[in-house]
Amino acid sequence: MMRRLRIAAALLAALPLLGAVDPVPADLAPADKKLVQRKFFVETADDAAMLDTALAKAKAEGKLAVIVFGGDWCHDSRALAQTLTSGTFAREFGPRFAVTFIDVGVPQAGQGRNIDLVKRFGIKKLDSTPALFVISPKGKRLNSKKDALGWRNADSRGEAAILAWFRAFKAD
Repeated sequence: MMRRLRIAAALLAALPLLGAVDPVPADLAPADKKLVQRKFFVETADDAAMLDTALAKAKAEGKLAVIVFGGDWCHDSRALAQTLTSGTFAREFGPRFAVTFIDVGVPQAGQGRNIDLVKRFGIKKLDSTPALFVISPKGKRLNSKKDALGWRNADSRGEAAILAWFRAFKAD
């Protein structure tokens, strides 16, 4: 029994290294879900390669890439990530959008990382988190800079407003 637990623990510990999101059982009560700590924004060995792979995969699948730069320390980043990984989002938007999360540390405090990746989308300085970019299969940013940087209130927007934003999003 202990050996099985050690193996399970080792497998769970390896998930962040694979860029996976820690699963939360769907049958948990809402109060219990808050107790489970999920990792959405995991620093990987090569975040640039992860971004390139996400963009290439979205292009190959004919989807719009949603790239979210944030951090698990940020309640707005976590709220946005929880909505974007929800079953509701997957059912309604999965055929159209492919979502990727990239950890940027704490850029507000001068402890940012992957800021060079944010610059690829026309943003010179990241002052808050999260930032959300919708990218066409051709690699063009489809939402405005102001909109991309305007998610710092994602938690107070709530899931319904976030989903409404995606429903209203029109790609040119």
